[in-house]
Formats: sequence, C-alpha cells, structure tokens
Amino acid sequence: MPAHLASLAASSALSSTGLVSYLQNLFGPLFLGIVGIVAIFFLFTREIIRFVQFFILAVAIAVIFYVPGIVRSLAIGIAHALGVH
Repeated sequence: MPAHLASLAASSALSSTGLVSYLQNLFGPLFLGIVGIVAIFFLFTREIIRFVQFFILAVAIAVIFYVPGIVRSLAIGIAHALGVH
C-alpha cells in the first residue's frame, strides 16, 4: 500500500462525535415528548407516587444520555471514596 493511501486511511478514521450529536438531536425531542405524555397521564390519574418515581427515573436517564462523562466521573469518585486507586 502506498504511503499516501495509508496516511489518508488513518486521517479518515471513524469518529463517533457526529453520531452522538445526531442521536441526541433525534431522540432528545422524542424522549421529552414521551416523558411529558406519561407525566401528564400520572398527574391526571392522581398517582403522585408513581409520577415522582417516573420523574426521578426520567431525570437519571436524561443525565446519563446528555452528559455521558458523568458516569465516568461518578465511578472514579466512588472508587476514590472506597480507597481503590
């Protein structure tokens, strides 16, 4: 393989940053719409405890989806707190 083809192949490696932003832009409004519909359903049926449980779960999923670096930070923090280095 010629050198210029090898350098071209190395520079055009796949990057997941475009895919991540595409998926966030695609599923973000869908996720918020579903959360809103289910939340309204729970509020109208007066199931406040299930609404609170659903809201906490939805916020946790949204944080993991939109800020994926937080999982790594939490894992490192927990490992340091437990004395695992």
